[in-house]
Amino acid sequence: MFIQTEATPNPATLKFLPGKEVLASGTADFRDADTAREASPLAGRLFDIPGVTGVFFGYDFVTVTKDGPDWQHLKPAILGAIMEHFMSGAPVMGTGAQAAADDGETAAEFYDQADQEIVVTIKELLDTRVRPAVAQDGGDITFRGYENGTVFLHMKGACAGCPSSTATLKHGIQNLLRHFVPEVQQVEQVG
Repeated sequence: MFIQTEATPNPATLKFLPGKEVLASGTADFRDADTAREASPLAGRLFDIPGVTGVFFGYDFVTVTKDGPDWQHLKPAILGAIMEHFMSGAPVMGTGAQAAADDGETAAEFYDQADQEIVVTIKELLDTRVRPAVAQDGGDITFRGYENGTVFLHMKGACAGCPSSTATLKHGIQNLLRHFVPEVQQVEQVG
């Protein structure tokens, strides 16, 4: 098994491409070891490596966020953990964990029903133009809400805590949404 790695705009996050499907649908973002161990054997294994502070799964990639040690010391351990996991045949997510992760994607949405048409357009633009580009960098951005001309988005994976995430939001996504949806005045990040 050959696992490729790619740098991301976030220097604390590295993208790992195992050459296999990681998640068939949706994404999963883990920011603490306890949650990771409960939901995913692979995420739990990665959090067992000292210095790992975040794990994110996309369709065909895993991004790992670190603190402390440089990648030179962490990368071999992470590659080994990912390889061992996929060679074992164990599932990436525990039973029912992916459904729970997917439910969390829509549970926190908020907007006025009168803005339904605007929200549909915003989500379509996010899904077709923004999310594929962000996935290339090892992250994801999901819609959380719309209120009084402000779009609220949640950044995950390599995007969470990335030094360039503010520029991505304000210059990239905000300009795109303003262009196609004149009602949008600004974009804000929510946790």
